Amino acid sequence: MTTSGSQSAPLSGNQKRKMKSAARLYAVQALFQMEQGGQTMDRVIVEFLDHRFGAVYEDDEMQEGDVDLFRKLVGDAVNYQAVVDQMTDRALVAKWPIGRIDSTLRALFRAAGAELTQSATPPKVVISEFVDIASAFYPDGKESKFVNAVLDHMGREAKPDAF
Repeated sequence: MTTSGSQSAPLSGNQKRKMKSAARLYAVQALFQMEQGGQTMDRVIVEFLDHRFGAVYEDDEMQEGDVDLFRKLVGDAVNYQAVVDQMTDRALVAKWPIGRIDSTLRALFRAAGAELTQSATPPKVVISEFVDIASAFYPDGKESKFVNAVLDHMGREAKPDAF
């Protein structure tokens, strides 16, 4: 029994997909914020859950995110950062190690790499989702193609049987 006397309706498949997509976007933003601001993982997670997930700003409502996926992506990106960064370096050209790329792309590769290596999500789903995120940050399309190529390489390394 709920205190308000009503139960929430189960989420549709489309709503669940949107929440997972939002969690991935928020994970990239959280990892970026951690790097730029020197904040701890726990502090950033709390901030996002309290102030981003479903928040309303000037009549603009932020998308609800899948909390469990968000926590897992951020946690795995931090806990497996060395492994993910090494995989990313192998996917990048030799003159552009991960330390030289844009911090937004670095956060994106870390979140995507965490999902590729630490979850059962099919690599093609992970790649598609994070290419969409790259398109949101970089609308000219050049970075999206770059992200697609790097994540394809990482996905083939992480889960060769899935291709």
